[in-house]
Amino acid sequence: MKQNEILLNSVETELNMIDLIGDEHISTSVETPLREDAFALSDKEKMAKIELHFREIMETLGLDLNDDSLRGTPKRVAKMYVQEIFSGLNPANKPSVALFENKYQYNEMLVEKDITFFSNCEHHFVPIMGKAHVAYISNGYVIGLSKINRIVQYFAKRPQVQERLTVQIAEELKRVLKTDDVAVVIDAAHLCVSSRGIQDVNSATVTSHFSGKFRDENTRREFFNYLSLEK
Repeated sequence: MKQNEILLNSVETELNMIDLIGDEHISTSVETPLREDAFALSDKEKMAKIELHFREIMETLGLDLNDDSLRGTPKRVAKMYVQEIFSGLNPANKPSVALFENKYQYNEMLVEKDITFFSNCEHHFVPIMGKAHVAYISNGYVIGLSKINRIVQYFAKRPQVQERLTVQIAEELKRVLKTDDVAVVIDAAHLCVSSRGIQDVNSATVTSHFSGKFRDENTRREFFNYLSLEK
């Protein structure tokens, strides 16, 4: 009996810690945590396994998968996970970015604002919905505007923590643009806050990353002025 009590206490402690990590929005790494064998299976093999396991989840919940509306759900979820909302986990889907020489000598700040993205909280696998605002100052090179959006989308399409997403976007832009003069601000709503737990539907989370010239107060102020322009 005593061993059972110890085991139950251990399980309860672990569950409390799991809840704490999720509710306190803890991030453990700048890199998305992936196993070494993360890509040992093909996308087709992954979808087959996810379909099987999600079917078991639905059946465990008591759902009747013989119903016409539910019959295809495990397959749809598997396809959605691998090919859509978590496609950013696979480096093969990373956007190819071509650098162009800044021949028109535009040396001012370039701002791409209101980039809409959808991600998923890695603690509860429910949506994060928001907008990213990105800026850089050319160091002799520029990239196509759509590539900025694609970089945001790539890192958003994986289980995420907003702080990590902000840093990943910034570091990738610095890498491809060969400059430290980069700013990223993300304003997002988390369904793990609004649809469960505290159930606060009005709050939003704002994160930022400033490097290079954007560490200067005047440069940051200019960036924020652009974000507040009337549409």
